[in-house]
Amino acid sequence: MDGISEKISACRICAERFALTATRHHPRPVVWFEPSARILIAGQAPGARVHAAGRPFADPSGDRLRDWLGIGPDVFYDKSRIAIVPMAFCFPGYDAKGADLPPPKVCAETWRAPVIDSLKDLQLTILVGGYAQRWHIGTRNVTQAVHSWRDHFPSVIPLPHPSWRNTAWLKKNPWFTDELLPVLRTRVKEVLDAD
Repeated sequence: MDGISEKISACRICAERFALTATRHHPRPVVWFEPSARILIAGQAPGARVHAAGRPFADPSGDRLRDWLGIGPDVFYDKSRIAIVPMAFCFPGYDAKGADLPPPKVCAETWRAPVIDSLKDLQLTILVGGYAQRWHIGTRNVTQAVHSWRDHFPSVIPLPHPSWRNTAWLKKNPWFTDELLPVLRTRVKEVLDAD
């Protein structure tokens, strides 16, 4: 991997940007992948809890995502099997009103291609939320992307963000739970169990 993990861990490209946010925090890239991973989870960016923990999806969203995938933390956090590579490796911070800032584009522009190129055994990419979906499949509307999941299956599956703020979305789109989640769980199991 030519030390890509170490380079990302040492990255400070956004230090000045983060210093200007309401949180005034320092960069802390959360790097979670190994070249042998078969599944890529492409998300948005770490939240404040993940920034503090140094571990991706270490929050209620992660609990919901693991449930959707049908796997426990032991499998989810096995870097040799699952790569968790967000569009930005650091917590972007909050604005003055306390809202999440978007992932800085410079992170994906700098690191995404080298990381993806290092993952030689990928069989499934799970796109969590709009930022990852725009980057990977060019879809701007999350509902449309998730509803059209069959267009990308079996190598790519788009998902809404597992935030509890999306509970209303899930209620308005029962097909997600009824149709997509069983297929997602089966596909994840197939990929993880393959020799």
